[in-house]
Order: sequence, then C-alpha cells, then structure tokens
Amino acid sequence: MGHTLRVVLDTNVLLSGIAFPGSIPGKIMSAWRLGSLEVVLSDFILNELGRVLPRLNHRHGLTSAEIDDLLDILSIQAEVLEPQVTDEQLLRDVNDLPVLGTLLAAVQVGSVNYLITGDKDLLVLRDRYPVISPADFWMRHGGL
Repeated sequence: MGHTLRVVLDTNVLLSGIAFPGSIPGKIMSAWRLGSLEVVLSDFILNELGRVLPRLNHRHGLTSAEIDDLLDILSIQAEVLEPQVTDEQLLRDVNDLPVLGTLLAAVQVGSVNYLITGDKDLLVLRDRYPVISPADFWMRHGGL
C-alpha cells in the first residue's frame, strides 16, 4: 500500500457526503471513515458546515445534538488547520478564500494531494493549485 492520500474537503463535499451517502462525496467520506484518506479541515469549514447542516435536516434527519456530535467527530478525525491568509485575485467569491487558505496551510505543513470541491469558483483555479472535483478525484482514486 502506498502512502495515504491527504485531502482538504470543501464544505459542499462534506454536505453532499452526509446528505447523500451513496453519492461520490459520500464514497469519499466513507473512504475517510475507513482510513483510506487523511482529511485536513479548518474551523472555517467546520463552522460553515455547522451553519448549513440544520437547513438540510430533511435530507439527513440529524437533530441539532447529532449535528454537534458529528462536527466534534469530524474535528477529531481530521487535521484542523488555521487557513493561510491569501488574496488570490482570481477567486471570484471572497467567501472561498478561507477554503483556499486551508489548502495553502495544508501544503505548508506537509504533503496534501488535493482540495476536493464542487465549487466552480475554486475549480477554475485548478491550473494554479491542486483543486479537483469529487467526480475527477473518484475517477482517479476510487479504488482507494
């Protein structure tokens, strides 16, 4: 077995993985749970997840206490880093800066393979940074 892939998961991948366990983001989350992936997150991503999850409870059925527990578990299982400050001019949505900053922080502390995101504003940066969509990631590494 080679070295374990290290990835940053964007909030949208976490949300889709939780709400739709059979989806590709769900499979990525499952690979993480099984130890086939190492995940790097930031408090920004976890806080964003905590804000959005209650709005999707018709999809996942989690109570607010279960959401709090889930966020705790994710923060324990992931490496949580402080996003690096970046002023990437090509990023159209400034709300994505902390997500990109999480990738940059992960690159700085050690090897990270990808930022996995469904966010088109981040995916346009794939020529400059290791940014990949869940589908492309799964096509390349689905046999983890």
